[in-house]
Amino acid sequence: MTRRALPPPAADRREGVRGALLHTLPGRAIVIGLAIKLAVFFVGLASGGVPPFFAVVDTVAGLAAAVGLAYFTFRLIVLAKRRLLWRVRRKLILSYVFIGFVPALLLVAFSLLCGFLLFYSFSGYLVQSRLSALSERAGYIAQSTALEIQRASGRDVAAILERRQASEAEKYPDLSIAVVPTEHTCGTVSSEIRIQTAELKAVTAGPWGHVDAPRTVPGWIDCPGFSGVLAYSHKQLVTAAEEDTHLMVRSVAFPDAPRSGYAVVVDMLVNEAIRKQLRKETGVELKSVSAVPPKKATDARPLTGRDGGDEDTHASAPPPGALSKLTTLMDYRDWASGETGALTASIALSVAELYDQISPAQGSVGRTFSQGLLLVLFVIGALFLIIEAMALVAGFALAKSLTGSVHALFAGTERVRQGDFTHKIEVRSEDQLGELALSFNSMTASIEDLLRQAAEKKRLEEELRIAHEIQMSLLPQGPLVMAGLSVTALCVPAREVGGDYYDFLPLGEHRVGVLIADVSGKGTSAALYMAELKGLVLSLSEIHTSPRTMLIALNRIIANHLDARSFITMTYAVVDLRARTITYARAGHTPLIYVPGTCADGAPRHVEILVPDGMVVGLKLDNGEMFERHLVEETIPLRPGDLYLLFTDGISEAMNARDDLFGESRLGRLVETHAHLPSEELRERVLREIAAFVGDAPQHDDMTMILLKIDELPALSTPAAAFAAVAQ
Repeated sequence: MTRRALPPPAADRREGVRGALLHTLPGRAIVIGLAIKLAVFFVGLASGGVPPFFAVVDTVAGLAAAVGLAYFTFRLIVLAKRRLLWRVRRKLILSYVFIGFVPALLLVAFSLLCGFLLFYSFSGYLVQSRLSALSERAGYIAQSTALEIQRASGRDVAAILERRQASEAEKYPDLSIAVVPTEHTCGTVSSEIRIQTAELKAVTAGPWGHVDAPRTVPGWIDCPGFSGVLAYSHKQLVTAAEEDTHLMVRSVAFPDAPRSGYAVVVDMLVNEAIRKQLRKETGVELKSVSAVPPKKATDARPLTGRDGGDEDTHASAPPPGALSKLTTLMDYRDWASGETGALTASIALSVAELYDQISPAQGSVGRTFSQGLLLVLFVIGALFLIIEAMALVAGFALAKSLTGSVHALFAGTERVRQGDFTHKIEVRSEDQLGELALSFNSMTASIEDLLRQAAEKKRLEEELRIAHEIQMSLLPQGPLVMAGLSVTALCVPAREVGGDYYDFLPLGEHRVGVLIADVSGKGTSAALYMAELKGLVLSLSEIHTSPRTMLIALNRIIANHLDARSFITMTYAVVDLRARTITYARAGHTPLIYVPGTCADGAPRHVEILVPDGMVVGLKLDNGEMFERHLVEETIPLRPGDLYLLFTDGISEAMNARDDLFGESRLGRLVETHAHLPSEELRERVLREIAAFVGDAPQHDDMTMILLKIDELPALSTPAAAFAAVAQ
């Protein structure tokens, strides 16, 4: 028999990062998801916004990428666990770290984070409250100025503004006031006296060095007026790296009249003086602000700044003990549209000064007591860390003592694996690990005998493997290729060798013999009888054209060679494609299952279990006369679509864990249901159903079956349709 070298194992395309991303489903989810998100991002840049449909697609792509990333993260954790935690010592050390040290560090980090978030959030609140106070003050100045102009009936407006600006400038430097003509109606205009302001012009007071004084009041400001935070920038592009954005508080007030012809606008700059006052009162220093770049044309934008205004870059030294480069978010208004925008403010936080502000204790005694409490808190935290460090060291020592014996056992097993069976482990303790070492020394004393037994078993297995290869070589080595006939077969021994046998016998250009047999018993004796049976069948099939006469001759010969405990069951069929018939005889074998094609009128035909009479082959009774008398030969006409199933009892008597048999009825219904499938697919379907039925129960007998399916019968006028067996 020709032996072919096995091809080298194919490389797994999923190996490596590139293979994992391109040849696995989670990897493709990540790649495709990121590609879709990138495409949606560019679509949003090109169209000025992401359409709703693309937003949904972007969300789905993000979820797919997240699921793929979670899968690979899980795989990475499993791989790290397999590679890093192989040693017991590492497992114990890591267990001490995760159980003792890591929770302690997490508690400390959690406490520090809570304290930081407390002070950080409170500092943001202080900044917001200070800006709110400035807004209220600006609103008061604007409202009182509007009422004063109203009482003066619109006369001497410039003098009023100068006086109000001068009185407030000492406390609020760079305060700017402007009167803006406007037509603003609130409520129903009655017959009361109206203010004569038709000729009132725009008047300003103060430096107005930060932005241009307003000429009109935007329509989004209603009758109650407005007080809030605005931003202005000396750079036209808020996305520029050299952006210089500043804060100011602006208030708009109208006179107390149903119809007003003017509005008072007050601007207060959040300048260096205001920031110093904020730091003094709260311990928080507002260093700089930056406007979030607008994404749409309707988003809020800072006002365009002038050359003056708040030019200080806030480069002062941070407070002692300050946390610098912290950012917080705040809102501002767009003067033109009233839209709300976001600002990122950079602040420096002095924990000590802020603690002094929020501490309930006042005076030197109270502050000393509060500082003492803080010191006690820090001392307790330090002791906590020291105790945890000592526990970690003790855990390391315990892990070393435990894993020393384990390492000795590992070293001993390595010596045994290399063939040194004289190696003994030194027993250092009288505990469970010491008993384990004694058991190991006792085990190594008997390993040599076990290895000798294993070698003998291996030799027997090799001989059985060779016998299995020889037996398989006795079966047909390829499919039967014959025009108008589809044949597939299968033989699965219960052991290395078995007693089942099937064969295809060429009987001429248009005739073929099909044989299936089952020698009683299993193992080597059954395989030897099967080999003898093959030689007899090959010779007798050329002499006898009738299945019945061939089986009678076979019984007379082989009965003289079988022992009294052995016998053979078989079914022999002759398929004649020229005569359109199949003739068969059954010698005590399992039934032949026949599924006809359709009837002449097109109606479906049902499965038939064919059980003609016949005794088993090889019984030494009466020189074969009883065998000949009971053996029946039957002939069935062939039709396109006919299906014949020949099988051994290993198929029908397959048992599950409850000792239930698969059964011939179940097999017949299965073949009837799937008779339309090709022969190979039907064979696999039968095997899957048997495997599902049997479950985990062991195979107790050889399983062999042959499927014959009649195709559309060709005109057999030429030798082109002759029998041919093609070996694979």
